[in-house]
Amino acid sequence: MAKSKKDSKRPSAEVIVVDGVLDVDEAAEVIPFNYAITAYGADPQVDGLVRRMKGGDIFVPLFSLSEKEAGTKLRFQREFVWNKQQADRFIESLLLGLPVPGIFLVKEESGRHLVLDGHQRLRTLNAFYTNEWDGGPFELEDVQDRFRAKTYDTLDASDRRRLDDSIIHATIVRQDQPSEDLSSIFLIFERLNSGGTSLQPQEIRVALYHGPFGELLTSLNADKNWRSLFGRKSKRLKDVELILRFFALLESSKKYSRPMKGFLSSYMAHRRHLAASEHEEYRRLFVDTTTVIKKALGARAFRPKTSLNAALVDALMVGIARRIKAKGKITSHSEVEAAFEHLLEGQVFRDAISRATADEENVSVRLDKATAAFAKVK
Repeated sequence: MAKSKKDSKRPSAEVIVVDGVLDVDEAAEVIPFNYAITAYGADPQVDGLVRRMKGGDIFVPLFSLSEKEAGTKLRFQREFVWNKQQADRFIESLLLGLPVPGIFLVKEESGRHLVLDGHQRLRTLNAFYTNEWDGGPFELEDVQDRFRAKTYDTLDASDRRRLDDSIIHATIVRQDQPSEDLSSIFLIFERLNSGGTSLQPQEIRVALYHGPFGELLTSLNADKNWRSLFGRKSKRLKDVELILRFFALLESSKKYSRPMKGFLSSYMAHRRHLAASEHEEYRRLFVDTTTVIKKALGARAFRPKTSLNAALVDALMVGIARRIKAKGKITSHSEVEAAFEHLLEGQVFRDAISRATADEENVSVRLDKATAAFAKVK
């Protein structure tokens, strides 16, 4: 068991611009946690991997959801970056009995296995076995003559058996304690995806904590007022993350501690299986909050300067939502505007949304001041 303790003196992560959003650099944040992991190896045959993928026992995680498919099914979400030559060479390596890189799987409490690393290889296998590539058949091209123009079904019987019986080593990891927040799996995800275009924390959360709450966040991200306030959709899910932050800070700000990355992950894990009966309450409060901000302050509300300021989003959203929860709908948009202008005049508040924004004190200061500013608006 590996253990880590929070160091209150560790430096705060730098505030940078990520996908047009001024926010703490989550990549530089270190998550302190206590955990116990079990890791073991397995050597599944290729045909077994394909069969289990088809049956849903092994699935590639969502790193995003399209509006069309949100809440309906799991599917390959990360862009398939292998070209045909890479895919052909991978299948050929298996046909020739050559060793190939292994895969990493996460065993979930349900018994299903989530693909942590290796989805390009698994998608290639699935495509070859189903004979589908880019809208046409998957015929081998960039391979030696004996395999050229072959599909899975037209392979010689001996070659097909060799492929079916090929082994791909799998490292399977399971977080034993704490079982609910998957902190160690989150860390492994970050480390495995450190090369190339690394995954952002919210992309990892969407993958690990898939379920009703994640689907709700994706749905709320399409709210017209939210889209006007945030701007065009974030390719790295920064907009979805800010919606998550809104709910997390609204409900659990008293429990907040650095790093923000760990706080949000724990909250999303806790809310992962949000009951259907609670969806409407969450949706209504979010929509009411964004409606007031858009009508009272306009589309530039989250941008005191050029970039959208994530800390200001926290303060505005939570402050308005707390007022709505306490007294019902807000009707005086002019009072909201006046309260907002007064809020921005305060140096303490401005500091709390511009420097060390993930520090406990600054999070508390900006939320408290925003709550006080909007508490008496009609």
